[in-house]
This record gives sequence, structure tokens and C-alpha cells, in this order.
Amino acid sequence: MKRQYFTLAESAEIWARWKKGEGLKSISRALGGRWHSSIYAHMRPTGGIKPPPRRRSSRALSLAEREEISRGIVAGRSVRSFARDLARSPSTVSREICRNGGSRRYRAEAADKRALAQALRPKLCKLATYGHLRQTVARKLERNWSPEQIPGWLKRTQPWTEATQVSHETIYRSLYVQTRGVLKK
Repeated sequence: MKRQYFTLAESAEIWARWKKGEGLKSISRALGGRWHSSIYAHMRPTGGIKPPPRRRSSRALSLAEREEISRGIVAGRSVRSFARDLARSPSTVSREICRNGGSRRYRAEAADKRALAQALRPKLCKLATYGHLRQTVARKLERNWSPEQIPGWLKRTQPWTEATQVSHETIYRSLYVQTRGVLKK
């Protein structure tokens, strides 16, 4: 079976219909008979929660700046001269060039695509990362503690480490969004 990709418009429609409370099969019918499993696979990486739109950091180099770097390399200018024109640190420009093939193979568009790919952060939630914390939360839930009580208790009993702190929202997401599968029974 060939993997199905969604356009931005289809993705927006999926998330809008999911937010309204529609099921996977009704969403798949609305999208012209797409497989409901492909819609599930589209939503699975974010746990059924619509991801925020991607935005570049203002500190990151833009495609236009990368093109200026590329033109400066072709013209044979020094890194310091076109770093000054871009109002960037020479070390930033130098790292950018070295990171993307050096002065002989630097291509602005390829460097920009690579930077976007590197900026993705598929972070695991704390309960997936820290087994001890996951077991502690599971024990408290088995004793019928609410997800709001557990973080308060953790802050009072173990305030010294970041690894033992978790928010109630993380617990709720792990409980009710089964695609994460962190706290399955």
C-alpha cells in the first residue's frame, strides 16, 4: 500500500473536523475515501493534538541571508565582509558554511532545507523519558489520585530535581491520548 500524504488544506480540514469531534472514519469519508488509518497516522505523532504552526526563530538565518552567503562565496569575498553586510557574527556565517559543505559545495537552498529539518524537535514527554517518574505517577493513579494532586505532591516531596517534576497536563495527555501509549493499563 502506498503512503498517502496530505496537502496543507487537507491537514487543516482533518484537524478542524477532529476538533469538532468527528471520528476517523467520518473524516476519511469527507476527504474522498482516504483510509482512516492514514488519517490516524497523520495525527499520531502529535498525540491527537493539533501542532502549532512552524515558525523560524528570528535568530536563525533566513533563505535570503543564505543566498547572500552563497553569492559572497562565489564572488570570493571574505567571511567577515559579508557577515558585516548581513549584520551577523563572522563565526555564525563561518559555522553555517562549514556545516553545509564548506565553501566549495555550499548551496543556499539545500542549507535552508537542512536547517528546517534540524529544527524539528520530536521531544518525548517526561513520562516516556523517565521510567522512575512514570512508575511513581502510575502508582498514584492506581490509588485514585487525580492528575492535579500528583504534581503538587512531587513538588513537596522531591523539589530538588527537574526529572521528578511533571505537569498535570502531561499526565492527562498520557492518559487520554492513547497514541502516546505511555501510561497504558
